[in-house]
Amino acid sequence: MRSLPALLALAIFPVSAIAATPSSQTSISHTGESVQLIAANSQLPRKGKVLSSIDASIYTYIELSENGKNVWIAAPTVKVKKGDMVRFSDGAVMSNFFSKSLNRTFESVIFVGKAEVAK
Repeated sequence: MRSLPALLALAIFPVSAIAATPSSQTSISHTGESVQLIAANSQLPRKGKVLSSIDASIYTYIELSENGKNVWIAAPTVKVKKGDMVRFSDGAVMSNFFSKSLNRTFESVIFVGKAEVAK
């Protein structure tokens, strides 16, 4: 009977170790080097085509066409140009947002944590 708890612990440990591994990360070993791949789709689930952009202080305001709709996002400074495809995280939507640095009111802007040009 003493070995039953030990067997249960061994049976549970591998399952908990797998569950603790983030599903968006995969590790690949090649010639002794470890490469970590991060699935962009899970971390940056949204994407759109750049229509225009404005750099202001620590943000880049980007006008995008996303699924046929025009949206503005504000992301930490990123270099983009018209026509780029940009992936970005979800964020907080601000309606009638006034940017002091641009002296402009946006009908709606999504403040995102990250945006990057899709490769």
